[in-house]
Amino acid sequence: MEINKFGIIGAGQMGNGIAQVAAMSGLEVIMNDIKDEFVRRGLDTITKNLARSVEKGKMTAEEKAAVLQRIKASTDLKDMAGADFVVEAATENEQLKFQIFKDLDAICPSHVILATNTSSIPIGRIASQTKRPGKVIGMHFMNPVPVMKLVEIIRGIATSDETFKLTWDLSLKFGKTPALANDYPGFIANRILMPMINEAVYCLYHSVGSKEDIDTVMKLGMNHPMGPLALADLIGLDTCLAVMETLYNGFNDSKYRPCPLLRKYVEAGWLGRKTGRGFYEYK
Repeated sequence: MEINKFGIIGAGQMGNGIAQVAAMSGLEVIMNDIKDEFVRRGLDTITKNLARSVEKGKMTAEEKAAVLQRIKASTDLKDMAGADFVVEAATENEQLKFQIFKDLDAICPSHVILATNTSSIPIGRIASQTKRPGKVIGMHFMNPVPVMKLVEIIRGIATSDETFKLTWDLSLKFGKTPALANDYPGFIANRILMPMINEAVYCLYHSVGSKEDIDTVMKLGMNHPMGPLALADLIGLDTCLAVMETLYNGFNDSKYRPCPLLRKYVEAGWLGRKTGRGFYEYK
């Protein structure tokens, strides 16, 4: 099956990045969200990213215009009926994703692959909401999508070989490096990353060190480009908490228990960069 038109559900931090790389690869893109203002904000982010590439000489103004012309704004999920491949990049909320997949299953022709950018929710659980479990797969991009090379590909128990190959090849078309993960909560990336972030929050909670010192130790001692608390702010503390809860509930193991301080920040609305306050303050 040839993929010419690509659908993305969600125009936020991850969704607009996925839309950008898809359009840059030459695909026609439908970027959908529940409100026009969300889609417009996503398009503004893409426009700014491309403008920086023009300034740096990485693309021409004509190439930038061509990429933007390939992205169609949408607030009606029924527009996905015209897509060949759809990626869901909504908030990391299980029930929300279940509903989106039920709706997409009814809207999209039977040959269309439905992928999810979930960072932790088992693919088989999402696939069970559809009548096409063989065509449901995990396609987990890293943030920021235009920069990060990795795409984690997660096969559900029912995912077909054809679906897997098409998704793998699409990742390569996007200029990414795919890696295969089996369908366990958190997959590979977040099963390793999120407990590390959670432990850094525990270090802050127990006053082992200040946020600055915790991040400095991990940057200079372990050669990480960002400290874990600054990275949590970039990811979004609500997403970090959601992933930890998925791990905790999925494995029923106390080592995945979310730190109470992480929960406290999320309940206070301190979600990181996107709200201007997380472990650090952002002007």
